[in-house]
Amino acid sequence: MIRAVPEVVAMASYALADLGNATSVSLSQNESAFAPSPAALAAGQSAMAAAQLYPDPDWRKLRAAISAVHGLPEAHILCGAGSMELIGCLIRAFAGAGDEVLGSAYGYIFVATACQQAGARYVRAPEPELVVSVDLLLGAVTQATRIMFVCNPGNPTGTRIPNAEIRRLREALPPHVLLVVDQAYGEFDDQDPILVFDLVERGDTVVLRTFSKAYGLAATRVGWGYFPPAIGAEVRKLMNPNNIAQVSQDMAAAAMRDQGHMKNVVAQTARIRDRFSGRVRRLGLVVPDSNTNFVLIRYPDAAAALRADEVLRANGYVLRAMNGYGLPDCLRATIGVASVMDAVADILEQQRVD
Repeated sequence: MIRAVPEVVAMASYALADLGNATSVSLSQNESAFAPSPAALAAGQSAMAAAQLYPDPDWRKLRAAISAVHGLPEAHILCGAGSMELIGCLIRAFAGAGDEVLGSAYGYIFVATACQQAGARYVRAPEPELVVSVDLLLGAVTQATRIMFVCNPGNPTGTRIPNAEIRRLREALPPHVLLVVDQAYGEFDDQDPILVFDLVERGDTVVLRTFSKAYGLAATRVGWGYFPPAIGAEVRKLMNPNNIAQVSQDMAAAAMRDQGHMKNVVAQTARIRDRFSGRVRRLGLVVPDSNTNFVLIRYPDAAAALRADEVLRANGYVLRAMNGYGLPDCLRATIGVASVMDAVADILEQQRVD
């Protein structure tokens, strides 16, 4: 009998979002409510004319755009097929059997899957009040810890800690621990990112970002990271050559250069999010302050969250149940356009009346 390696046999498949049926409105994947920059759409159309050619393996146009906007050296930027590729390669490069990768209780769940693929052990530090605790993370570090992942702002909580706390975390970590700061929702956070980007110059920190959220390019699968040269060199050995289609590269480069469009999307999303959060809170439900394009809704218990999920689905709206994160009393709602979020709030209000 042909069998996979033990690490794969022991794994469960990655839990994909339940998107409902063909007529459902999905609010389960944290996609942008708004279309990408017109400049990105035009760039994608133009790139299609050269579809017979392999894409640029060095992402030169894309790295130049990122460098110009963020003031980072191009040579220290790696681009992945979504930030998931970069996460997986980082873990395979720097953690293996007998090693530990440390994250917070409600950190991005794909990190746990990537650890299983590498044979490393994923350890979760407590996250009281749905907010990352630097002190509890530090308290969970052992001699076996090789990587620490911090998602800031967090997914699925939407909460954040000050960038000064990220710096305090790095200063207190042992030198053998690589710190990875996942800023997939960084564009929704009004903190100055330079405080975190600067940590990369130490040689022991990586910062990851994506085009899937604020830039509205989830379908193109483009992520990027700022890496110390020595770390990036090892990670790149594990990355697929020609990993990002040229259409995707050109769209992402154009989107990055159109900062006005991105900032407008972020502002519109925040206004809709805050209005929706206010309506849900008035129902007596807990909604942590979000610095992302989604909100977490906490019910009194798992049964109440399940009932709300069933009512919403019956009306054609699919949120994300949080059982996989150990939060069975929560639903996560991606922020859609205003009319959609008003409809969801109306249903939740009616359910409370019933």
